[in-house]
Amino acid sequence: MARRALKLASLAAAASGIYLYGNKFLDPNDFGVVRVGRAIATTAVITYDYLTSLRSVPYGSEEYDFLKSQIKELFVSFEDTPLGAASLAQVHKAVLQDGTTVAVKIQHPKVQAQSSKDILLMEVLLLVVKQIFPDFEFMWLVEEAKKNLPLELDFLNEGRNAEKVAHMLKNFDFLKVPRIYWELSTRRVLLMEFMEGGQVNDRAYMERNGINVNEISRNLGKLYSEMIFVNGFVHCDPHPGNVLVKKCPASGKAHIILLDHGLYQVLSESFRMDYCRLWQALIKADMKRVQKYSRRLGAGDLYPLFACMLTARSWESVNRGIDRSPVSASEDVEIRSNAAAYLPQITQLLNNVPRQMLLLLKTNDLLRGIESALHTRASASSFLNMSRCCVRAVSMYQRSKSHSLYRRAQISLTEALSLWQINLYELFLWLKGSQLGNWVIALLSWMHHST
Repeated sequence: MARRALKLASLAAAASGIYLYGNKFLDPNDFGVVRVGRAIATTAVITYDYLTSLRSVPYGSEEYDFLKSQIKELFVSFEDTPLGAASLAQVHKAVLQDGTTVAVKIQHPKVQAQSSKDILLMEVLLLVVKQIFPDFEFMWLVEEAKKNLPLELDFLNEGRNAEKVAHMLKNFDFLKVPRIYWELSTRRVLLMEFMEGGQVNDRAYMERNGINVNEISRNLGKLYSEMIFVNGFVHCDPHPGNVLVKKCPASGKAHIILLDHGLYQVLSESFRMDYCRLWQALIKADMKRVQKYSRRLGAGDLYPLFACMLTARSWESVNRGIDRSPVSASEDVEIRSNAAAYLPQITQLLNNVPRQMLLLLKTNDLLRGIESALHTRASASSFLNMSRCCVRAVSMYQRSKSHSLYRRAQISLTEALSLWQINLYELFLWLKGSQLGNWVIALLSWMHHST
């Protein structure tokens, strides 16, 4: 075990040395204030481990050559150039001795040493701004960073998250999560099954490979609705580099590959139920319940703004029903213009809502960006999937709180009827948009006029 640990330590140091000194992809600013900004935006996290002691091995030295040679004992081949690189880690493609192709994720060696300084600097700067502008309400950023820093770059935690979400969503056969090789992983080195595909926002890739864009958008919505509303365990970094798509040659089915499981949000039961009921109210355009559950989530009198932030729709569209029509270009312009005008109120909202909401807002924005790139934004199917998950989640909660067999049966019947209504509405929308539906409508119209 000690020998394997030494090899892994050697691997991290040598690969980082190759990356830093050989390819020169890394911008030094990544480890300064610029990286802090990125860390805030993604609530990135850093952890301690033994690899930092090897960070200063000089390129080309005997020690460096020795460390690099250790890679050959673990791998048949190891690609020096990373497949992907960010300010915190890099991923290399490699082949194990048994011929298995793997992805090797390695933390940059200087991240930990810089992290405490970065957070302190961030806190000082925010305090200075707070003194100059008393209405500045972003001090919560520091607390969020401090809370999440011990998590995301603990790669063993990332591996556990990956296995948990794979088990949690095992009923979705279109979802693929890389297998973790635990015996070759540490807190700073993570070995995973190698998976590749096109980015989820690459519409041209999907068209070239015969992948149905609408199906991918629907399935992505199903995944996140299930995570948010039913399970309360949410992958919070679905940017296109972390969500890939690929058509399976054998089955012809399109798979969604979910990567980078370092950042998850665990939702409390009370928060999840309020959030479920708020979205049900938004979809039904029930303004009384929108106000009620927005207030329960900390929005107060700013509940109209909160509803607009969640849906990325105008207040007029929210009142009319967000599933009634897709977002227009003029509405998009209106939303962007109002965002600048209401910045103080948005800041106040972010300061008042539960901390769990912050990562959900970020997740919503990333998913919305994918939908915009695929031209599937605000489609009725996404709201229908959300409705199903909300109905199921609320019913599960009510059954868990009921001790009466009769009451549980009543809840299950109500749930079945609600799901049936959603399915019927979905069928109606499909018929309305299909050629068959046009024929049926034309036939009914002809029969009506004939009589």
